[in-house]
Amino acid sequence: MKQSQIFQQYVWLISTIRRYKRVTFEELNQKWIEDQVTDGNPLQRSTFNRHRDAILNIVGLVIECDQANGYKYYIANPEVLEDDSIERWLFSTLTVSTILSDSVAVKDRIILENVPAGEYYLPVLIQAMKLNRRIVMHYQRFNGEPYEKTVEPYSLRLCKQRWYLLAFTGHHVATYALDRMLSVEMTNETFEMPEDFSPEAYFAEYFGVLTDETPMAHVVVRAYGRTSNYLRTLPLHSSQREISSCEAYTDFSFEIRPTADFIGELLSYDVGLEVLQPADLREKIRTLLAQSMKRYS
Repeated sequence: MKQSQIFQQYVWLISTIRRYKRVTFEELNQKWIEDQVTDGNPLQRSTFNRHRDAILNIVGLVIECDQANGYKYYIANPEVLEDDSIERWLFSTLTVSTILSDSVAVKDRIILENVPAGEYYLPVLIQAMKLNRRIVMHYQRFNGEPYEKTVEPYSLRLCKQRWYLLAFTGHHVATYALDRMLSVEMTNETFEMPEDFSPEAYFAEYFGVLTDETPMAHVVVRAYGRTSNYLRTLPLHSSQREISSCEAYTDFSFEIRPTADFIGELLSYDVGLEVLQPADLREKIRTLLAQSMKRYS
């Protein structure tokens, strides 16, 4: 059986159990046959158990059996698919992958976003993270000279089609773009990952990957027209809150450090977005727009 077909069965099981909340094996088997997951063949219990183990290992979902209430299966930790976790990303990736594998006939009509070649270094970086090994990388910033650096790999992050490594340099934590790495090698030197360090918490006050000493701010923006719906359906930040709305516009607030990454995102909405607070951020946006206008004058 092709790997894509196995992944498709994983996705089917997860989606079906999520949809029905609690379901017996007999009910699962009936739906399995009706949906012709394996050309109408029944779901074997041994296959189901293997898939449960694989789903736990790959996606992190725990499929439990409630023996006290009719031996019904359910997802014990559904919250992992409801936040910005790696589990949700993996499930989304598996879902898309299985759908696309069955879409060869229309492959020329499906357009995906390109991710720079930095993904080439993902295997060695993930292995180094698993073993807590330092890495030696040759790195070249834009318009800079190549240099060699030994760092401790803490975390990986995908942001705006680029992979980034969050690493400890020996003095501070820094972020490196994988597409600017010229080579990466894992060393035999080990390090201890700080127990109190959380990559998620490290980035929590920022938008994107640029982290600096920009002070925290209570930011209020006004979204006009359809921009309101864009922000509602895909929030810019976990702190985003809708504070008021009328027919013409909606106001949203953020508790965030407004770095260049965040400012760039706000500017990308053009006339659909206006910064109301704080005053210094509003003035910075106005200055950037004025400088941009000069290029067109």
